[in-house]
Amino acid sequence: MAGFVPSQQSHTISGEQKDIDLIQTTDENHGEIFPNLPTGKGWMSEHLVQYQGFWLSPKGLNNLMWIQHHFKPRPSDIFLASFPKTGTTWLKALVFATVNRTRYGFSDHPLLTANPHDCFPFLDAYLHENDPSFLELDASPTPRLLSTHLPYALLPDSMIVNRSSSCRFVYIYRDPKDVLVSKWNFLSKLRPKELPPFSLEEAFELFCQGISHYGPYWDQVLGYWKASSEFPENILFLKYEDLKEQPLAVVKRLGEFLGYPFSLEEENKGVVEDIVKLCSFENLSNLEVNRKSVHKFSRDSLVDNRHFFRKGIVGDWKNCLTDEMIKRLNQITSDKLFGPGLLFDN
Repeated sequence: MAGFVPSQQSHTISGEQKDIDLIQTTDENHGEIFPNLPTGKGWMSEHLVQYQGFWLSPKGLNNLMWIQHHFKPRPSDIFLASFPKTGTTWLKALVFATVNRTRYGFSDHPLLTANPHDCFPFLDAYLHENDPSFLELDASPTPRLLSTHLPYALLPDSMIVNRSSSCRFVYIYRDPKDVLVSKWNFLSKLRPKELPPFSLEEAFELFCQGISHYGPYWDQVLGYWKASSEFPENILFLKYEDLKEQPLAVVKRLGEFLGYPFSLEEENKGVVEDIVKLCSFENLSNLEVNRKSVHKFSRDSLVDNRHFFRKGIVGDWKNCLTDEMIKRLNQITSDKLFGPGLLFDN
């Protein structure tokens, strides 16, 4: 699937109303509901809409409707699910390299000349069956590697894991303080110049209220955690901080879970180490494709690949948040995630 570039949402204000109009005209059952949905301030667009407890851009809501009504998963599909800025780019590279390790050599690997998002496209990008990217999706070889930022509760019934499911999900979560800082930095770069600057203080307040793309963050984490607890053979629940601390162990765990376990011979030859090195922040961020090229999400939306690689560290929030912000976020996290034991070092 390397080199497969899907279309995705536009980041232009002019397209936002068109997205709302498209939603109303493409789904007769929901057309009367969407105009009455609650709205909140957007981070990289004018506003977000709340749908079934989660916040989406108008374009994202339209994409969700397409997925719920038209996407047909295969039993062999592998999905990477995540909240934005929780390690998605890195994990895409690791999964792609692990699944395809017998197909490509490390000296001429697709990840050396293509961004991880080109090799591992977003399912959320496909809009309708007449879109050329849909035809590519439908014709993609097995296993299809697809990612999504959608909360588990919004996935269509066809994707929900049950006793007879064989497709697999990998979900990654991260300290919400780092998520906030990384997401604000990233979306600020994509925010149209027609809109006023968006401060970290504004982002913090909205994040705490749950008003951010695909948020509330804690609710999304809990949704996938509960599903992984019930179906651990289908949903692998990973922590970004564990991946940073023990990448070799996590990659071996990934291989086992996805049905591509590493043989003893591969381990002795250092294949796991080679994958970790290939997909490391240091290596990927310094490749020409990730320094100078752009990723095309749609005809109207281009993102510099370098924006996907900022720091890739744990604890950058210490350099950005005030003591009051830290205390408030820690309290919300404790209240929301204490029961499952999904907490972080303060």
